[in-house]
Amino acid sequence: MKKSIKVFGLIAVLIIGMSAVVVKNDKLFEITKNIEIFANAFQKLNTNYVDEIDPSELMRIGIDAMVGSLDPYTNFISESQIESYRLSNEGKYQGMGAIIDVVGDYITILETYEDGPALKAGLMAGDQIIEVNGFQTKGKTTEEMNAIAKGVAGTVVNLRIQRPGMKDAFDVELTRGETIIPNVPYSGRVADNIGYISLTTFTQNASGNIKSALQDLKKEGDMDGVILDLRYNGGGLLREAIAISNLFIDQGNEVVTTRGKIKERDRTFNTMVHAEDLEIPIVVLTNKRSASASEIVSGVLQDYDRGVVMGQRTFGKGLVQNTEEVGYNSRVKLTTSKYYIPSRRCIQAVKYENGVPVDIPDSERSQFKTANGRIVLDGGGVTPDVKLPAKEQSEYTKALIEDKVIFGFVNDFVTKNDSVAAPGMFRFTDYPSFKSYVRSGEFDFESELEAKLDKLEEEVDQSLSADFKLLKDKIVAQQADDIDQYQEEITKEIEMQIIARYYYQSGKAKQKLNGDSEIQEAIKLLNDPARYNKILGK
Repeated sequence: MKKSIKVFGLIAVLIIGMSAVVVKNDKLFEITKNIEIFANAFQKLNTNYVDEIDPSELMRIGIDAMVGSLDPYTNFISESQIESYRLSNEGKYQGMGAIIDVVGDYITILETYEDGPALKAGLMAGDQIIEVNGFQTKGKTTEEMNAIAKGVAGTVVNLRIQRPGMKDAFDVELTRGETIIPNVPYSGRVADNIGYISLTTFTQNASGNIKSALQDLKKEGDMDGVILDLRYNGGGLLREAIAISNLFIDQGNEVVTTRGKIKERDRTFNTMVHAEDLEIPIVVLTNKRSASASEIVSGVLQDYDRGVVMGQRTFGKGLVQNTEEVGYNSRVKLTTSKYYIPSRRCIQAVKYENGVPVDIPDSERSQFKTANGRIVLDGGGVTPDVKLPAKEQSEYTKALIEDKVIFGFVNDFVTKNDSVAAPGMFRFTDYPSFKSYVRSGEFDFESELEAKLDKLEEEVDQSLSADFKLLKDKIVAQQADDIDQYQEEITKEIEMQIIARYYYQSGKAKQKLNGDSEIQEAIKLLNDPARYNKILGK
């Protein structure tokens, strides 16, 4: 009987093993078969299609569709995009040291980086690049221009520039160099006893810069608390998120665990050194654009009850990406695992629409507990301990920004003003001049409601055209008042763009604190220790 059992067991093992081989072979066959089909289809299209086809563009469409079917963060990085990818991950690149975009017919400098090559060469925001090394740029895309402008440090590029307010174009010889984008553009006191640190991205040495900022704030005198601003911070390097958490969480504590398909690659990351400060009260500011590494830091401080998270629920990106070389200096960035913070929750959003997480009701989210036993939820981001209403810019203001109307006005302003007051002190007071500028231009604002009406009009009986026109005329008449209705938020945007011309990224970070109601709420909480401790369950 025992022999029969052994034989049966051996047969079962063999069958399971053979099944595994068959399954593996079936999958390999499916991969091989479909690659061959794809290659054949690609070849037939290029050979026989009635019009000329750009093979690179056609293949790019196919690859983008393939990776786009998986999740919003798995994507293909072409050779021309490599420098931008490195910039977003390393916080530095070799090139011009400027943000450029197409404005009208020409590539235009939108912003220069402090101490970057563009600024050293005398370039400024608003400059139109009409030639590069003798080649005209009219009609070129931003991607085409980036491919030309970026290059090895020390190499020279010759530009012909048309500057607002100047009749004649002029030539500039620019030597490419390394540009470092500050990840902590500003830190300082926002009240006599409250410190503030802005972190815009988790690039290299973000943790070191946060540590230095905290030490400098302490040198100024006693502090009752610090505000860590992670609003609009889309994340970055995992190691920097761990190191920043370690500034406030002591050595030997779990920060994050990554788990994926290949179990051998699952890893748990702990704090490695003694904390910089275990006592100072912290408020972490977040909003719906705080993502990835921002969610690790805010979630970890929440899980250990080390700080109060304030603002709006975060984005909900709990996925880890790695890049793989695919040849010809191109890469695929793909999701390999999910991360879990100390309470064992994953903050990854599980529903998407057009690549954007869909808000998940709290009733559908699983409950977990912090170190002090407070209830926290998984899925769809980190929910703040103190919720504040989101402040959204109006459609009208967004249109003024996207259509470069404010940008054009600021170009004119800069030609007439050699200097402005320091960041935090500057106020734009000549709003009538901006209104005149808008009305004298070609800005034609169409609201979302108008667009929907246009679409609906196409689908209904033509006899209703007069009614639609009457309704649209009323909407347009109402929109005539938008420039006055949204004066406050438009003025803030004008101030930010003006300050950026004179004081660059650090100036913008300081200027945006003016009238920031969320900063004021954070100060109020840090000045109320009893309420702060109650929120944390102490």
